[in-house]
Amino acid sequence: QVQLVESGGGLVQAGGSLRLSCAASGRTFVSYAMGWFRQVPGKEREFVAAVNWSGGNTYYADSVKGRFTISRDSAKNTVYLQMNSLKPEDTAVYYCALDRARRNSATMYRYDYDYWGQGTQVTVSS
Repeated sequence: QVQLVESGGGLVQAGGSLRLSCAASGRTFVSYAMGWFRQVPGKEREFVAAVNWSGGNTYYADSVKGRFTISRDSAKNTVYLQMNSLKPEDTAVYYCALDRARRNSATMYRYDYDYWGQGTQVTVSS
């Protein structure tokens, strides 16, 4: 069983930065693709970023490209989301997720992910 625990959320002013962390339990973490998603009340959970097992391939939603960076540290069983130049529209609960079906690539489709964290709130004030 894989457990994912997010941290690093909070309140920040527009233009500021936050770094989210997702700590994973279990040895399976190092073998599979990981993703970050976000959700606001009343809307679908949307893709933010994903990374393959090695960290060599990364994928981003157009809305965050150039501002957010996903990375992973397999020695620490942790995936990160560095968020810069934050905007009020980035306000959401952010979730990390693990996809057991993929190693060398990653997907933007939330139904492809098997394990999810509990989420961490990010609020960007204008």
